[in-house]
Amino acid sequence: MEAVKVAVVTGSNKGVGFAIVRGLCKQFQGHVYLTARDEERGKEAVAELEKEGLHPKFHQLDIEDTKSVDKLKQFLQQTYGGIDILVNNAGFAFKAAATEPFSEQAEVTMAINYWGTVNVCKALFPLLRSHARVANVSSFVSLVALNKCSPDLQKQLRACKTVEEVSTFMQKFVAATKKDAHKAEGWPDTAYGVSKIGVTLMSVIQQHDLDQDKSRSDIIVNAVCPGLVATDMSSHKGTKTIDQGADTPLYAALISADASEPRGKFISDRQVKDI
Repeated sequence: MEAVKVAVVTGSNKGVGFAIVRGLCKQFQGHVYLTARDEERGKEAVAELEKEGLHPKFHQLDIEDTKSVDKLKQFLQQTYGGIDILVNNAGFAFKAAATEPFSEQAEVTMAINYWGTVNVCKALFPLLRSHARVANVSSFVSLVALNKCSPDLQKQLRACKTVEEVSTFMQKFVAATKKDAHKAEGWPDTAYGVSKIGVTLMSVIQQHDLDQDKSRSDIIVNAVCPGLVATDMSSHKGTKTIDQGADTPLYAALISADASEPRGKFISDRQVKDI
């Protein structure tokens, strides 16, 4: 077992995730793992960073596949005994011109952005060492979507005290879309936005739960917004470069051991925003 710190970035063979790996390789004193569903693309991304004189490592990871997630967990446990940074970056968004039924878009988007992130957290949170940092990549769209929910639904969502409660609401949203009843039930017309509501609310709860864990100390979780970045996901319509988009996730991932804030917050452009 290697006595070295380790960072893991999900969905990091391109875009903001790739830039987060680049930044960690430059700023983090430890091993940095670039992960991707496709092994070939992941290794190509590693090779690209190696040309810059950086030395990330690679591990295959499909956050929707619990077997893949478990393989990563076992590898990290056996090789390092724990982890020090986790950036849950992997995500998906349908294009505005997508022709798939909204119910299908809701199910697919939720499966990756919310349930995939839940899969990774369930597997890897037990490996977080004292002073570990977690950055759950969300979006400003989550706050917009939350504020577009009906007042009663907003109140219920903000009152969630467990990840299981948040998960129940995410299930309710998908079920409502299948009946074309999501608007009637108070939900906004954005599958991506609702999936990121889940990620943002989950982050707040995770921090509270970890604060109760007396076996480990100073673990910080935050939801982070990269901003509108020019990537494949945004059809390259963003105003930020991938390195600019990586700035806030890196800020959250590298919060110093002597800092108490921000913790359990939503951060955009390094600033805490009200949820």
